[in-house]
Amino acid sequence: MVIKKHLEDKLKNKEFVVTVELDPPKSAVADKVCEQARQLVEWVDAVNIVDCPMANLRMSPIALAHIIQSDVGMETIFHLTCRDRNLIGLQSELLGAAGLGVRNILTLTGDRPASGDHPYAKGVFETDSTGLIRLAAQLNAGKDDAGNALEASPSFFIGTAANPTASDWPAELDKLEQKVAAGARFLQTQPVYDADAARLFLERIAHLPVYPIIGVLPLRGHKMARYLNEKVTGIVVPEHLIKAVEAGGKAAGFAAAQALVEELSTFAPGVHLMPLNDIEAALALAKAAKKTN
Repeated sequence: MVIKKHLEDKLKNKEFVVTVELDPPKSAVADKVCEQARQLVEWVDAVNIVDCPMANLRMSPIALAHIIQSDVGMETIFHLTCRDRNLIGLQSELLGAAGLGVRNILTLTGDRPASGDHPYAKGVFETDSTGLIRLAAQLNAGKDDAGNALEASPSFFIGTAANPTASDWPAELDKLEQKVAAGARFLQTQPVYDADAARLFLERIAHLPVYPIIGVLPLRGHKMARYLNEKVTGIVVPEHLIKAVEAGGKAAGFAAAQALVEELSTFAPGVHLMPLNDIEAALALAKAAKKTN
């Protein structure tokens, strides 16, 4: 199937966009994930395909991104990490993705193998996310990392991650400025739980030529809320929201996420939903965001 309008063009035209993160299967069959994408296709502009999340073995994100684009007609953003490939391998993967028509990339350093289901595997990490951005941008310009000319160039729309509520904001901004200088053109952020925090983030990066898509992760319960607030560096869950979820459970978490995406749709370029495989919740949030906008 042909993608009618690319994510990059929508952002350039200031259309509000919704992206949703999907997990690849630990399988050689992609039917379940394709069905999830089909449920979202009318309301979501692109789905993110993660790269062996938390260093756990999954289907190749590039292969799955191509399958979804071909079978569902939905644009994808494939994640690529520096964990599993050296500089040659990363460039090879990128050229292969371009050859398959997969052009949106989220560049990540990646989790260390020790945290995953193959803790004895060796991590490569020959470069980091900023270096990966530079590799993709260099390929776009027609040359490989060694300076050799390509026979045909890709046209990647290069993205990276950002943390709006980072505890050390000057350091976070410095990293973002380096990533944008290397060639990043869009951001997908860590989850935020306060619209004012998102507004402040957008003000702080207004000087950068980059499209920010704000992350939203619905809370499933107060234990999840407290874990994110206390254990995940840079994520801030307001105490009033923790208490609301403690009293109302998953329904309260979803209600808060819906109110947030509705407000974000009035001023942000887009939202990135992380539903933890709850496709019904993702679809409901996407509809709320699009209808409000």
